[in-house]
Amino acid sequence: MVRPPDETFALDAAHANAVFWDRLAERAAGWLEARGLPARDAVLLLPFAQHLAPARRAWMKLCRWQPRIETTHSLASALGPSALPQALQLSFDAAIDALAARQLLSGQSWAQALRQEDPRAFEAAVLRLVEAAHALARAAHLLSPASRQAFWSQARETVAAQSGAGQLERALLLVALEWAASDPRSPATDALFDLRPSAWLHLQAGGPDLLAQALLASAEAAGVPCLRLSADLPLDEAFSHGRPPAHLEQALCDDFEDLAQCSAASVLDHLRSGRAPVALIAQDRVLLRRVRALLERQSVGISDETGWTLATTAPAAQLMALLRAARRDATVDEWLAWLKTPLAAGLCERAGSGALSVLEARCRQRGWSSTTSVRDDRLPPTAARLWTLSREAVATLQAGGVRSLEDWLDLLKTLLKRLGAEERLAAQPAGGPQLLDALWLKRSPWPGSAHEAVLKETTLSASEFTAWVSATLEAAQYVPPLQGELQVMITPLARAMLRPFGAVVLPGADAATLGPVPAGPVLVSDALARQIGLPTLEDKRDALASQFTQLLRAPAVTLLRCAHRGSEPLAASPLLDRLDLARQAAGLGPLPLWRDPRVEQAIPVTLQRRARAVAPGRLPAALSASAVESLRQCPYQFFSRMLLGLREVQELDQQADKRDYGTWLHAVLHQFHTERLANPDDGLSDEARLHHAARTQMQLLALSEAEFLPFSASFARFVPAYLAWLQDQAAQGHAFLQGEVDREVHPWRDGDPALAPVRLRGRIDRIDEGPQGRRLIDYKTGSLQTLKDKVSDPLEDTQLAVYATLMQAGDDAAGQAPAALHAAYLALDDTKGIAAVEHPDVVRTAAELVQGLGDDLLAIHRGEALPALGEGVACEYCDMRGLCRRDDWEGAAP
Repeated sequence: MVRPPDETFALDAAHANAVFWDRLAERAAGWLEARGLPARDAVLLLPFAQHLAPARRAWMKLCRWQPRIETTHSLASALGPSALPQALQLSFDAAIDALAARQLLSGQSWAQALRQEDPRAFEAAVLRLVEAAHALARAAHLLSPASRQAFWSQARETVAAQSGAGQLERALLLVALEWAASDPRSPATDALFDLRPSAWLHLQAGGPDLLAQALLASAEAAGVPCLRLSADLPLDEAFSHGRPPAHLEQALCDDFEDLAQCSAASVLDHLRSGRAPVALIAQDRVLLRRVRALLERQSVGISDETGWTLATTAPAAQLMALLRAARRDATVDEWLAWLKTPLAAGLCERAGSGALSVLEARCRQRGWSSTTSVRDDRLPPTAARLWTLSREAVATLQAGGVRSLEDWLDLLKTLLKRLGAEERLAAQPAGGPQLLDALWLKRSPWPGSAHEAVLKETTLSASEFTAWVSATLEAAQYVPPLQGELQVMITPLARAMLRPFGAVVLPGADAATLGPVPAGPVLVSDALARQIGLPTLEDKRDALASQFTQLLRAPAVTLLRCAHRGSEPLAASPLLDRLDLARQAAGLGPLPLWRDPRVEQAIPVTLQRRARAVAPGRLPAALSASAVESLRQCPYQFFSRMLLGLREVQELDQQADKRDYGTWLHAVLHQFHTERLANPDDGLSDEARLHHAARTQMQLLALSEAEFLPFSASFARFVPAYLAWLQDQAAQGHAFLQGEVDREVHPWRDGDPALAPVRLRGRIDRIDEGPQGRRLIDYKTGSLQTLKDKVSDPLEDTQLAVYATLMQAGDDAAGQAPAALHAAYLALDDTKGIAAVEHPDVVRTAAELVQGLGDDLLAIHRGEALPALGEGVACEYCDMRGLCRRDDWEGAAP
């Protein structure tokens, strides 16, 4: 049974943070003097290292001998170093211990069967094993050496007595238990039990300290005087013995961004009121990053005791981009992401100026999404050189096979040196040196240690090595240095206790953020944790309540929370409700609401007029059919795309889509007709030739058969329908003449000098020859009804009219006699079969298009306005909508 404290410090102005340590020093010194115990031989144990400085300063004010003021861990470290872990012993490095756990499970047949059957489940089991072993070992280290063996015996009996479902979990827990119990090393804190000071003094704050309790119990049994002091009080009785000094207030915020801005405003208000430094409690790391960014804009000096995972730093992101690009199944997007990092800067310089931009533009233009689809022979010289250099650089990491972790790290180190990236990583202060250290790239493990054994004996595949690097970076922490004078301290709730902060700001005082406590190991249920002696959920909730109560010793406390999470209401934290009830029971009324120090200003909403632009004297050098369509749909869209050259960057999707199907089908039909025309007597049937072309183009375009399966099924229905249509066309006297014909003409060469340089250009899918003359065909995989609607008003169909212009002007330039010309869309993907949609009298339409387009271009050249029309479906998917501010126009639809 735990002995109650000799004295509990009340929660009132006399024991506020500013004077708490003075009262503690007076009480401890008085106790030592009353018993005639020499203070210089006594030891005062405090909860955290952050408490050491204020306690020592308070004792110096007494002008007396002061005891040795320590925490249990600082005192143990001063007595001597801990023994280094040996092979397969717990190192408490999660990434290293995970590799050791894999070796432990390699001797278990049931574990290897799980690894073969479900590799992901096996990896999850490894992590659970490490988590349970760490928890059991830490719990044992909090006990006295004499009672530790009884703890292991009790744990074995309790786990062995478990029954029912969950055989895998019990087996893993037994392995974790024996792994932790078999460690022959004693924790460094065991040396504390051999000390015999004149007295032990211990301050409890934020819940019981099991190690300190065990130490004082052992000391009392040996006859050493002990003084137990407690700063803890039940939250429900916080106002029973006097009013705490804190000026309490709470703020209700609308959403995440409002919560972040209100938190930053509260911190700045406290600083303006002279309450520095301000403690900013780190409950929600995502929220705290946003608050920190807002405060840094105001040049506030911030120190962060919690930091963030090393994996979220820029150097870690750059290294992971390199490793992802080195995978065999890497996408072009992943490759480009690596080449844009500083780690690939040397390669880009060797390839030539602008090589990366050219490479990316060509990949996006061609739609190359996988590295296997990139064709060196279709890249410009600088881009091809960069692609070759980058492939050669990571070739060693792509060699495949299984290697030891030490060999993988040597390969990575060699690659970084070859790229000149090691120096670039080390030169990045925000995590670079820490990354090299965490991954053992700048240091070597002690000979014979667990780290050395794991590095040498663990074998990993390439994907497993990448996963290990990611896990190691996730487990490591990066704490940024303080910039400027300390004004704000970001700290966890537990470490904010009893520290002389001017104010405390706690964002996230809601039921989802402040209240839930971290669960224990997955393998250990709460009931089992109670039987074994591990912390239970109830213990953690009590400790959290004690830590929250300690905030009331600060001069001012601001509690902020969101009232909603999305569309769902979000309740206050149970701790906040208990605090509110305690205030009302003491007659202090409910928690007052926070006063927002920001000045509200009404900003009138001013709607914009329709966007319009002028471009006097400017005309594009060349126009395509899509550019002509853009001019007719919306002149402002044409201005943005053609005259400003703005383009939305195309995504390199891994999944095949309808656009990929259309590109592939165009290529298949071109190959089919070209080979059919060139080799009519090669013995292949049309069906076999068409399927051969389909397979060939799938390989050339690097399309995955699995991802392309839905379109392959559609193609199986397409083949007989297309061949039937082709046979019908042959019966009518139509024959394939050319395909994929590039044409470029100057339709206004003999007209106005301003228009003479402007070209029309395009690629015609197909040209047939028949009894009535030639017919140009444009393949379409869209809806048949859409095509019919498109040609129902011939003057509204620009694409076939542009192609007809290209055909006629091309024939004139070649000196060919004019021939009758027809044009049609060919719907290839209609469920009812292949259907041609004729454009009536396309020659007349083409002539009128050229005349009208010339007039429009002359108007642009003269400087007439190019207004944004904002009409029809053209606006729905326009990538220039944000530029013309369509949604902010007067009278615009919401």
